[in-house]
Amino acid sequence: QVQLVESGGGLVQAGGSLRLSCAASGRTFSSYAMAWFRQAPGKERVVVAAINRSSGTYYTDSVKGRFTISRDNAKNTVSLQMNSLKPEDTAVYYCAAATLISRLVKNQSDYWGQGTQVSVSS
Repeated sequence: QVQLVESGGGLVQAGGSLRLSCAASGRTFSSYAMAWFRQAPGKERVVVAAINRSSGTYYTDSVKGRFTISRDNAKNTVSLQMNSLKPEDTAVYYCAAATLISRLVKNQSDYWGQGTQVSVSS
């Protein structure tokens, strides 16, 4: 069982930056692939970025070059640095964990956090 708790959301102007963090419980954090998903109003929850156990990464096209996912296995945390934010990045962002990164990039996950709101004003 893995419990995930997100922090770091908020309101920012377009062009600004935010850093999301996710703290994971359990002693097996390093064995999981991790990801950040987002869900905008009226839309499906989709993967934004993912990182596997060896820190290989995946990004959806719309965030490439702007967002960076990273993990710290010693601290059981995964982070998402978001730069050059756009109004269309506004969504609830969820931390997720799965045994395989292939599940995460298919919008599937074994565990979810409760979500944190990110709002970008124009």
